[in-house]
Order: sequence, then structure tokens, then C-alpha cells
Amino acid sequence: MPTVRVTRYVTPLREGGSLPGVVEAEDLGTYVCKFRGAGQGPRVLVAEVIVAGLARLLEIPTPDQVVLDVDPEIARYEADEEVQDLLNASAGLNLGIDFLPGAFGYDPISEPARDLAGRVLWLDALTANVDRSWRNPNLLVWRGVLYAIDHGASLYFHHSWPGGTGDPVRFAAQPYDASEHILRGYAAEARDQDVVLGKRLDDDALRSVLAEVCDDWLEPVPGAEDADALRERYVAFLRARLDGDRGWLPGEGAA
Repeated sequence: MPTVRVTRYVTPLREGGSLPGVVEAEDLGTYVCKFRGAGQGPRVLVAEVIVAGLARLLEIPTPDQVVLDVDPEIARYEADEEVQDLLNASAGLNLGIDFLPGAFGYDPISEPARDLAGRVLWLDALTANVDRSWRNPNLLVWRGVLYAIDHGASLYFHHSWPGGTGDPVRFAAQPYDASEHILRGYAAEARDQDVVLGKRLDDDALRSVLAEVCDDWLEPVPGAEDADALRERYVAFLRARLDGDRGWLPGEGAA
């Protein structure tokens, strides 16, 4: 991903708990910045990059991403102390997600393309995304196209890694609860595309996605003491899920 310097903090987005903010950057772009100093730290940024990369391989629209270099000096111009603290805690490399002007939230009354909805559900089941419910769909419609956003609640397994990276087989066997998923009615479409989608995510594809993750966000843990080793652990966990018995696929009961 390209790295660009943040030139101005515009406004916070208070819909989520991690207080992302809209920023402007030196490339004249406007981005939603996910801060490394917020919430659960850089692992959320790692999940955002990985799942967005998988989405692109599966032809699921998702906003472009960049690495945002944040200088804490910009905090001097913010009156909000919470924003000041966040900017100071996030000096260095953060994640920028292209701001889609005029996008509006997904309305479940409308029906998206069924194959696309099935792919989104399949991806969420693969990556154990717990945050695409009717309460918080994390879907936008921009220029008539459905976009999947906010993937940071995926790949929950890495939050236990400070104690060691564990066993991918456990993640492979973990079923996915789609009972509150906003697109649970498209479980049949997810299952119908399973074989084709799985073939797109071979080892080369997974490693190409992991290569987009900044070394700075890959914190060493026991069993994976450097960034490349940690990338391989992510590949191993995803590979185990893809090669397993597919018990995580949304079943007919999801609808």
C-alpha cells in the first residue's frame, strides 16, 4: 500500500468505539483513519487489511486503503482532549480507508445482487467477522454498488496471541454463527459459491494479501518473533479453515 502523510484532522466518527476520524492527506485524498493507538491496537488494522485484501480477491467491493503517516504535531490544533490523546498515541503509521463521499448505509429492505451478498457472507464466515449484524451492518451503497467496510472485528484468534500463536486447527473447526448476520438470508448463495471462492485463496493469494500488512503493525509474539513469521501464522490459520471440513459455512438454518 502507498504511504501518505496526514496534513489535517477533519472530524471524528463517533459511530464506533475506536473513534476513527476523517483526515486529509498530502495526496489530496480524504480518508477514514483507523488509529493504531485506539481500542485493541494495531491488530485491528491488521484484520482490516487482510480481510479487505481477501474481499478484493473475491470481487467484493471495498474501499481502497493506504498507510497514513500521522505526526502528533497535528494534535496541537485539536480542542477535543480525547482526539488529542488519540493522535499522540498514534504517532507513525496508521490505516487510511478511502472516504466515499455521498455513500449511504445499506437498507435491508433493498435486495443486493444475490451472488455478491453470498460472497460477503462467505467471507465473513471464513474470517469469523462478528460485526455485520442488523444492528451494525458495516455495508455502504456508493454509486449504486454495495461496499463492505469495517473488517476489524474479524480474525478474533489473534487477540489471544500474546500468550502464543496457538493451534490453527481450533480456528478451522470453529462454527460461524450467522443468526444475526444482516445477509443471513443469502446462505444458499454462500454455499453455492464455496468451491469457486475457496480456489481463489491459494497460498500465493494469501501471502500476497499478508504482504500488504505493515511490519509496524505485526507485533512479535511467542512462536512468531518477527513480522514474516507472524504473516505465516495468519496464512496457517486461514489455510486450516479453508482446508477443513467447512463446518463454518452458513447452513440452511442461517436463513
